[in-house]
Amino acid sequence: MSLNDPQWGRRGGGEGPPDLDEVLRNLNNRLSGLFGRRGGGSEPPGSGPARSMGGGLWLVVGLVVLVWLASGFYIVDASQRGVVLRFGKFNETTQPGPRWHLPYPFESAEIVNLSQVRTVEVGYRNNVKSKVLKEALMLTDDENIIDIQFAVQYILKSPEDFLFNNRNTDDSVLQAAETAIREIVGKSKMDFVLYEGREQVAAQATKLMQEILDRYKTGIQISRVTMQNAQPPEQVQASFDDAVKAGQDRERAKNEGQAYANDVIPKAKGTAARLLEEAEGYRQRVVANAEGEAARFRQVLVEYQKAPAVTRDRLYIETVQQMLESTSKVLVDQKGSGSLLYLPLDKLMQAAAATGPASAGQAPAAEQPAAPTQQRSREAFRSRERESRQ
Repeated sequence: MSLNDPQWGRRGGGEGPPDLDEVLRNLNNRLSGLFGRRGGGSEPPGSGPARSMGGGLWLVVGLVVLVWLASGFYIVDASQRGVVLRFGKFNETTQPGPRWHLPYPFESAEIVNLSQVRTVEVGYRNNVKSKVLKEALMLTDDENIIDIQFAVQYILKSPEDFLFNNRNTDDSVLQAAETAIREIVGKSKMDFVLYEGREQVAAQATKLMQEILDRYKTGIQISRVTMQNAQPPEQVQASFDDAVKAGQDRERAKNEGQAYANDVIPKAKGTAARLLEEAEGYRQRVVANAEGEAARFRQVLVEYQKAPAVTRDRLYIETVQQMLESTSKVLVDQKGSGSLLYLPLDKLMQAAAATGPASAGQAPAAEQPAAPTQQRSREAFRSRERESRQ
């Protein structure tokens, strides 16, 4: 209805604001036209505007009831679960698909996403540099303070426990994570947490957090614990670096000493074993020689007892022979003469060797002077020997 409608009233023959009574009357007529019929003439008893208004009211009530019933429909996705509450109390858990429950205020439905990965940060917020020292500083078993930041990822495994046993899920996970990590760090050495034990600390923290959350029936499943950073506090970082370098120098010196020991000790053991074997061989050789000499002496004793003179002469000759075998000079004492005959047997042997096959390519004239000299020496030696026997 616009202001240009001819049914708007006029006052004082000029245009002015519409009359309120006339506006209400026109609105009533329009509503009567929607819910009943309009027209002149006589109307039967029980008919008229009142009856039309009654029929329209029932129609509105029916539409409202349909809308109210339709408000109970809801859809649950594949990664979600629906929890139906009747007068605020748990009634059932619905699976994925289109579902319906009694509309408000009788029942209500809560949709819980079970596959969504939620993350809680401990020791920092949004960035590792934005540290929360109250959560990050922890005491180790060797009474050192470390600054540690880690993230906890979790999902939901029970929508009922999640809705009814939790007031603030992130706070519950944060407190459980901080409790677990403080317990594990408090039982570990500083070097273990900072270096070789990061993965073990994360695994133990995951297990302990899950036990705590299951004990309180939170319906939360810890999926992963990621160690973002672990270091000494910034105030002692320089001193800690010096200590780490000193430790590395110590380990290097130990390794060098161990390498030197690994090189020297086997050699010393080998030398000792070789000396022991040589000593054992020498002992066995001396014992065997002594036993052999003793056996030979016993045999000589038996022969000596049978013929003492012959045995004594034979022993004398063998002894002289052994003595003269080690020298290249022979001295012959001629009986009845004070002169000594010197025979250079070594020179003679060298001359004889020089005339052998090694000098076969030399001229025959060079070999002739040596033969008479050797012949004369032999004859002289034999004559001297015959004279000494006479």
